[in-house]
Amino acid sequence: MSRLSLFHCSDLHFGHPAVPAQYEALEALIQERRYDVVAISGDLSQRARAGEFQRARVFIQRAERVSRVIVVPGNHDVAWWFSPLRLGSERALLHKYRTYISDDIEPVLRVPGAVIAGLNTSHGVLLETLTWNPRDISIIGHVGADQLDRLRTTFADAAAGDLRVVVMHHNPVKGELSQRHGIKHTTRVLGEFAEMGVDLVLCGHDHQEAVHFVEHTRKGTVISTAGTVSNRSRGGRPSSVNSIQVSDDAMEVTTLIWSDTDRAFTPGPVQRFPR
Repeated sequence: MSRLSLFHCSDLHFGHPAVPAQYEALEALIQERRYDVVAISGDLSQRARAGEFQRARVFIQRAERVSRVIVVPGNHDVAWWFSPLRLGSERALLHKYRTYISDDIEPVLRVPGAVIAGLNTSHGVLLETLTWNPRDISIIGHVGADQLDRLRTTFADAAAGDLRVVVMHHNPVKGELSQRHGIKHTTRVLGEFAEMGVDLVLCGHDHQEAVHFVEHTRKGTVISTAGTVSNRSRGGRPSSVNSIQVSDDAMEVTTLIWSDTDRAFTPGPVQRFPR
């Protein structure tokens, strides 16, 4: 790898929370910078409605003019009421997402120097995602053993030195303001990632931007949590996305923050990690 550029956004929430100027600024930014990869880590819609997915499809198609794109669903993209606790048609859960966005909910993107694997953490209401808090219904994510097995097989085929990236919706690191993980059993999941040699996780869900480095015995993993691009930011924070540059010896993550004054996403904090 000489250099790889990734644009990471999440929680676009096309629908009522949409801020058109922000989407237009993102589309212009992607066209201008021509990232190698655009990664969208879920919640394209607000209520899993056809019109919301149709607008998201346009956003993706415009990005595909200049970049490779990988996208996974989020909990807002799941029509969980069709199959609560798997008592119904599981196919119906993501029917509109599959129709308008992609039938592949765990895509794998291979580019020179990197393997980028989608991991669907949005399964609706399962026994595995229930908590004592009724507000958590359909909110908490889950990663199954079979999914980890598929991920392990995907990365087993990666060349030595390739960047290994997971794109998932739910945050495996506790949010600063929310003080919550997006999925259960985060220690186990992150440990599995470390065993697979995952370098970078791209996630969202928490509606607050963050960049973390999780240090393991074998290998450290950078966690890029993109903020929302809508009017639903946590704590009244501005919308944000992450711009990532990877070279043979370093990974640099820049948070781009929405400025009402500039009507653009402007550079914010930068964090650099050795590879």
